[in-house]
Amino acid sequence: MVFLQRSNPRKRPPPAPTAPGPPPPPSATPSAPTPAEPSVVDAAAALLADAGCTLLVPPHLPPSLPSAPTFVPRLTRALAADPAADLPARLLAGLAAFAESPTRLRQLLLPTSPRSLSLARVLLSVPALQPGLLGLLLDKLPEHFDDDALDGVPLQDDVGRLIVAQFRWLDFLVDADTFVTKLVEVLSVAPPRLKKEIIGSIPEIVGDQSHAAVVSALEKLLQEDSQVVVAVLDTLSNLNLDALLQEQAVTVAISCIRTIHADQMPHLLRFLLLSATPANVGRIISQIREQLKFVGVVDPRAARSKKLKGKASATSTDGAILDALRSGLRFKNMLCEAFLKELKLVDHARDHKVIDVWLIMLIYANGGALQKSAEKILKSKILQGYIRETLFHQCIHGNTEIVKDNFMSYLSVSDYLLACKEDKAREFATYLFTALFEEFSDTFSRQELVGSLITHIGSGVSYEVSSALDIMISLTSNNSEELIPIASHITGILDYLESFHEDNLRKVYEIFCQLALAAGFNTSSGGSSVANELLMVVRKQVSNPDMKYKRMGIIGALRIVSAIADANAAVNYSSSQQPNCEEALGLLNMTVNSCKFVTLPLILLYDELSALFESNVLHSAIIEWVGEHVAEFDTLFLADLEDGQLSEKYLCESIEGELWMNLDGNISPVCVNILPLVSTSQQRSQACLQILPSQFLLLTTIERSGSEGSLGGINALLGCPLHLPSTKNLDESRWGSLSALEKKTVCHSLYFAINWIRELLNAFSTQVAARVDNVSQRVRDETAVKLLKRLRNLILLEILLNTLLKIYPLSLPELRYLGNYSGSTSSSKFNTGKKIEEDNMEGPSSNKRQKGRKDKAASDKLNSDEKLKQSTILDAFKRAGVTITQETKKASSRPLPSGMTSKDVESEANNPGELGHIDLMAAPVQLDMQRFKFRTLHVNCLSLLKYSEFQDSTYPYHESELPLYLYLLRDLNNKLDHVNPSSKPFFNNSQAKSTRAHCQKSTEDLLSKIQPLFSSLRKHLDGSVSMMKDRSDSSPDNWSSHSDSAGNPHIPYVMVSKSSIATSVFKEVLGCYRKLLGTPDLLNQANMSALKELLQTFQPTENFDDDLSEFRPPLVPSNVDYLYCGAFKMFEAIMDAVCLFSHILASDVLITMQSILNSIIVLLEKSGESNGKNMHGGCSKEIIPFVKKQLGLSAHKLLTSDFPNEDTENGWQSKGDLIARILQIYLRNSESTSVLLDELACLVLPQVASLKSKSTTQELSHGFPTLCSSTFHSWCRVLHEENLGNFNKMIKQALKTTSQSGVAVENVMDEIVKSVNVFVSLTNICKIHEKVAMHAMAVKYGGRFIDAFLKAFNFLETQFGQHGGDIVKMIKELQKATRIIQTICAEAKGYKRTMITSKIPATKRSMERFLFQVKALLEHCSNVERCWIGNLKHKDLHGHVVSSQVYGDVDDDPNDAEQEQMETDPETPADENDNIVGDDETENEATPLED
Repeated sequence: MVFLQRSNPRKRPPPAPTAPGPPPPPSATPSAPTPAEPSVVDAAAALLADAGCTLLVPPHLPPSLPSAPTFVPRLTRALAADPAADLPARLLAGLAAFAESPTRLRQLLLPTSPRSLSLARVLLSVPALQPGLLGLLLDKLPEHFDDDALDGVPLQDDVGRLIVAQFRWLDFLVDADTFVTKLVEVLSVAPPRLKKEIIGSIPEIVGDQSHAAVVSALEKLLQEDSQVVVAVLDTLSNLNLDALLQEQAVTVAISCIRTIHADQMPHLLRFLLLSATPANVGRIISQIREQLKFVGVVDPRAARSKKLKGKASATSTDGAILDALRSGLRFKNMLCEAFLKELKLVDHARDHKVIDVWLIMLIYANGGALQKSAEKILKSKILQGYIRETLFHQCIHGNTEIVKDNFMSYLSVSDYLLACKEDKAREFATYLFTALFEEFSDTFSRQELVGSLITHIGSGVSYEVSSALDIMISLTSNNSEELIPIASHITGILDYLESFHEDNLRKVYEIFCQLALAAGFNTSSGGSSVANELLMVVRKQVSNPDMKYKRMGIIGALRIVSAIADANAAVNYSSSQQPNCEEALGLLNMTVNSCKFVTLPLILLYDELSALFESNVLHSAIIEWVGEHVAEFDTLFLADLEDGQLSEKYLCESIEGELWMNLDGNISPVCVNILPLVSTSQQRSQACLQILPSQFLLLTTIERSGSEGSLGGINALLGCPLHLPSTKNLDESRWGSLSALEKKTVCHSLYFAINWIRELLNAFSTQVAARVDNVSQRVRDETAVKLLKRLRNLILLEILLNTLLKIYPLSLPELRYLGNYSGSTSSSKFNTGKKIEEDNMEGPSSNKRQKGRKDKAASDKLNSDEKLKQSTILDAFKRAGVTITQETKKASSRPLPSGMTSKDVESEANNPGELGHIDLMAAPVQLDMQRFKFRTLHVNCLSLLKYSEFQDSTYPYHESELPLYLYLLRDLNNKLDHVNPSSKPFFNNSQAKSTRAHCQKSTEDLLSKIQPLFSSLRKHLDGSVSMMKDRSDSSPDNWSSHSDSAGNPHIPYVMVSKSSIATSVFKEVLGCYRKLLGTPDLLNQANMSALKELLQTFQPTENFDDDLSEFRPPLVPSNVDYLYCGAFKMFEAIMDAVCLFSHILASDVLITMQSILNSIIVLLEKSGESNGKNMHGGCSKEIIPFVKKQLGLSAHKLLTSDFPNEDTENGWQSKGDLIARILQIYLRNSESTSVLLDELACLVLPQVASLKSKSTTQELSHGFPTLCSSTFHSWCRVLHEENLGNFNKMIKQALKTTSQSGVAVENVMDEIVKSVNVFVSLTNICKIHEKVAMHAMAVKYGGRFIDAFLKAFNFLETQFGQHGGDIVKMIKELQKATRIIQTICAEAKGYKRTMITSKIPATKRSMERFLFQVKALLEHCSNVERCWIGNLKHKDLHGHVVSSQVYGDVDDDPNDAEQEQMETDPETPADENDNIVGDDETENEATPLED
């Protein structure tokens, strides 16, 4: 083309003198070219030709164009050569005319060559032409708005797209604003095809200076057309926006979350997550949580497939949303942290959504440090009840393909929850395991799940093992057939059997029995490998002589028997199969034969059989076989009587036998033959008597199952006498002359008689606890009277045995299998007779010999230093009112029986001692130490609390029955200890564990049986209060007058104190009430009726509505809040009454009132309602301030009241803990704890004189009689603890109020100053009270307070500008306390007071950090030099200068060098800015502190 130009030497005509006007708009341009158009086009062609471009070429060819770098400058110069000619306008007019034809327009837009630009694109690089040409192209663009006509055609055939392509990547824009404005106008009317094309090209078209207009235009466009969301988001992502425009873009995107189409949501989420910054991440996460609809969103394309219909697939929208969230969270930890922070602030269950669960799972899957945070937050939300099972159900159910990618995360979270201590977390894990198992049917997933459960089962943690076994039982019960293919994995549980206790063993065998039943239990069929393996393992265990394995076999065998011989089970048998009952009989017979000659396994077998018959209905053949087996009971343990008397007197050596406790008189046909069995042959008889209670239990169970619950066939056993040693042997003079063997015979006889009566109560209380159809009311009443008499027998026998064990310590044989909790079984091989007795007697003594000696030596050392006063049996006698002799004092100084050796037992036998007077109601301390060996009283026995021996009496309450009720109340307290984790056990730890292991009743079952006894508790409470008010020990209706009717022998030195029995009943009822209110299950919705009945029972007799007049609207009497207030008012009235004669009892009532408040708080927390209203029980949050106010007033009343005379007799020292508890209640329930702390610490405590001063006027001037030198330590400790707790709360509040109003900041500052003043005042008290315990407490709590204060420095730094003076003043006050603590530390090192020195390192580190924090604070926030370092004079607590390091009364020894090196350790600063005195400066003349 260039050659053609050169071949034509003729010059082109000059351009016309007038420039043509602007080209007409496309709408005004005629369809046919006008005559003037060729001249305009020719002129434009001539201008282009001068620059080297040939415009007029055939339509099928592109224009001829030289290289752009050459053409553009040449054309620019040509257009600028004659400004007057307006050559750019003429060229644009020619181009407009040329482009009137679509073909010619395509010539302008198509590239001139494959690697070149189009002519239009090159002309846009000319500044003079660019604005007009851009306008021309934009005007041409609407002519090609063919909606879908050109869909899918190549780019060269799509003129609209070719026009848009010309705008991309321009080097410059002459008039960007005009172009963008017009482009937006065209965009608003463009069809979707071109609209998306233009939007996607905007980042390549406009420059940074036009981004504001673009963002505004795109925002408006989104409001008009939601189909362009993806294109707009891509454009916004590609634009280089500043912070302000980026926030605007994020706001635009957030506004689309609610309205965007589901399949576009992943793109929107990616944009938001990528746009997150520290400034907007919180808003983004919050809006995603609130507006994202996650569940049930399925891709329409996937829904068309019938295979995926109704379920979410991997390609569904939910899956795409998860992928977007996963990628965003994976690469930005900031998003994870913001979400977890946002989740913490959600405090209502209704505000949690499914997206929360998925975000937690995605964060958990990322691993790292945030995984632990996600676990903790999830656990916290579950425990608070905010995240519930329904959320996980929506995540898992029907979303198999989505959850499959996150299956391991779900499983790991389930593992974490299952390993938690909290029951609620493990219950949630149970649901997760079950839901995952049901949703995932593939073998791999179920193998992983079962393998995880087996790992938990083998963890060795009791609660974790138990919960994992419960899950396995649930799975095998509902999906046993589906588990058979992976049964080989489940058999791994058998590897952990040795570590399981009895309850878990039952669960293990339950699992395998379910699997074996599903696979077929017949061993001859060969179809069940699970059944064969189970039977083989059980047979080996039963035949093993080791008790550890034998107990497994017994439990397993009986579980198999219950599975295959269950009368209600529907099992199909073929004609060739052996009947299940015959196989069960064979297994049962083998088990009995293997235990026939060993005692404890036989006891376990009988107890397990009894429990089995109670819970299952077995085949009649099994019942008949067991009945025949126990039919020998009468021949073994009973002896015939003639007219209620023995045919001949029994005499063994010097022990004469007689009948005790005959309730039936002359008509009694038999007696329990205890003494002959104990004395005839020690080896055989004791083993026989050991199984007496368990065999009788089995006998009664069989009798009830065969007689529809009635025990009429063995009713004679309830009233028959006991053949025991004569009461002459219990005389003081007679007892001393008995040999050791004879004493042992007497003790064992009483012991077996006690447990026989306990089993009688267990058996026959079933006749009165619940209605039995074939038992009449008259028989029930007669049985109840006999049971109460038997209870009198039991109380007498226990107090007698307890008294004998005091002067003759003896290890009693076990009458129930204790499993792993037994402390008296040292051998795993069990033989009969003498070997068992030797194991029981010598095993524990030899094992505990060293421990007992160490304990005694430690106790002696503490007593010598007057640091510990341990209560002894002597103290117990004094409290019980027993007359003490010298021999008793000697006996009381001995070690406890649990720490005695066999030699100690022999020496005790040679020292007979005296029985003395015995209070029948004194706690049986000696028996309680071995109570775990006794037979347990069942819950049914507690029903005797409702009955009285005097059925026809007009007296509503009989004092002679209080000992009976006290015994039952103590047992109830013991049982409640096991369902209330917050209460202290009735026994010591080992005994409590053993009792808990054998208390198999669930909490719900226990509550259901105790609920009818609530009225009895109230009756006994009122009766005890009335007796204490009477304060008279003389009563015509006493124990002795009714003891004879129960057949008790007359023992003159047994007595009952009326005041002590009333006090004991009062305390036991209060303890039961507190434990019932503290039982977590009682506050569940299922037990709301029981809670209401408990509160309703303990209501005041007088109307108290006037006291509740402040509530608006008034409380409804039927609601729980009204009942709570009524119960509180009732105990408040009782406290006022008992405070007159017993401060200790009044304190017990106050603690009960505190338990009412705790129950209200827990109930409201469980309700989970935002307005503090429990919708089910009607409990309002408004009653908490009312109850707290009344509780604080009651505590203040106790603290300001004088002790009654009987309380002051024992002194104040023993009541320190009680005073501390009252003071704690007073502080925590006051209107302002900080104000009260400030008053007590700064005004009240300084008025108390030390032990050196004997002035009583100072002790009474402060108005608190309970505050004196003896209780001063307890007061200071409580004030320190409460001040530290209150200060920590203030610090947390301070960190939250940094951005709040000035009033909130002022309040926080004021609270912090008060806490500092309290701490300084409590530390200053050490100058007056120079006891080592006081100094140790100051060092201990001083370090803790400084640690807490360090957390407040960020808050102080932000507030230093407004409160700088107050902060500096507060630090100076705190410096006084740190100086005192430093002085105490230096003196403690000098005098080697280990009680203090053990706390010094941590406190020194805290004070050192405090010094540097203060220095940094003052340097950053203050221009004045407030902090300097200098050497201080070392002074003691009294301000005396110490000039030497030599301490008085300290001898030089080789350890001095080591002590000096520790004191001058470079890690501890010598000088601390007027705050901490150097350690190397020690005092010279000082008096040793008082100990």
